[in-house]
Amino acid sequence: MLHIALHFIAPVFVAALFFRRTWRAAYLIMIATMLVDLDHLLATPVYDPNRCSIGFHPLHQPWFIALYIALCFMPKMPKVRLVGIGLTLHMALDFIDCQPFGSAWGF
Repeated sequence: MLHIALHFIAPVFVAALFFRRTWRAAYLIMIATMLVDLDHLLATPVYDPNRCSIGFHPLHQPWFIALYIALCFMPKMPKVRLVGIGLTLHMALDFIDCQPFGSAWGF
């Protein structure tokens, strides 16, 4: 549950810290990147608490993650950069969830 909450909490901190003038719009764009999890619907079962999303789901593959990181650096395209930041943040949170200390953030 904490993992899902962090997908909504972390972007608000990023938006507030780095996009102060337009934090609401930045936050909404980064939250929209949660749609990347629609690829979970292709898995059976759709939700498995012991499964690592990174490398399993189609939009969570390393080559897509590289693309998401590249989007963060698109010059003169602030909305595309926000999408990249949101997707990269999302993948980072998913990666943390894959670590040996527990997929349910049980620390």
